[in-house]
Amino acid sequence: MTQPAINVEGLRFSYGDLEAVKGISFDVQPGEILGFLGPNGAGKSTTIKMLTGQITPKGGKAQVLGIDISADDPNLQAQIGVCFEEKNLYLNMSAKENLDFYASLFGIKEPETMEILRRVGLAERARDRVHSFSKGMRQRMMISRAFVNKPKVLFLDEPTDGLDPVTSASIRKTIKEEADRGAAVLLTTHDMFEADELSDRVAFINDGEIVALDTAENLKLKYGTRSVKVRLRDGAGVREEHIELGGDGSSARLAALAVSPDLLTIHTEEATLEKIFIELTGRGLAG
Repeated sequence: MTQPAINVEGLRFSYGDLEAVKGISFDVQPGEILGFLGPNGAGKSTTIKMLTGQITPKGGKAQVLGIDISADDPNLQAQIGVCFEEKNLYLNMSAKENLDFYASLFGIKEPETMEILRRVGLAERARDRVHSFSKGMRQRMMISRAFVNKPKVLFLDEPTDGLDPVTSASIRKTIKEEADRGAAVLLTTHDMFEADELSDRVAFINDGEIVALDTAENLKLKYGTRSVKVRLRDGAGVREEHIELGGDGSSARLAALAVSPDLLTIHTEEATLEKIFIELTGRGLAG
């Protein structure tokens, strides 16, 4: 097995008397997307800030690309890409100037600026000053900046926050492309759909602790029920029937309904990540 791109063991951080991250452990492999799923204040952003050197852990240890995060190693900073919730763009520069300047900090002489802007849907606004951009466009700028140095590790903190559904889908596509390229991705989100669609594995974090870590499919199988919901015409109305899979007579009943002229729809009733999180923590992802 290859060395993890991110390896975290017992990581802790406190803001005064408030313990925000309570000894968490996890790893992320090259080419893997790990979704950190939890509500605001759960410890997601604090974890990213520790791993990117913005704040110093109070305990535990972590390595990124085999380098201790406490080393403040410029070689490490050159190989990571970061997108934070806080926007720190140069508003009086154009979109292209922002990316060209950021690329120069890495010593990149011929950055693929226009291609990067195209990937996030901003190529046509490349010459426009960023102060004229909407909140969503500035968020896309933050994401594009994280791609400039073709990083081996991406830290994405709520990357689609404030974006419309079409743009969000486009950004998720670019994140998958980065993972396919071989980048390890740590993605924080409270959007269960985003986590489900993007993540190879999901970590549920609540009150600074990881309460579950597995693939979304395994979590659904473990905490969900194996059943289907069938909707049928019933005179002028519609009735529903729930069938537990594996139960006595379930196969025969389902086969009979499948050929019924009154059949409207058949849906599996697997648990959502939202429902699983509530079951494990007693709170919702938006809480």
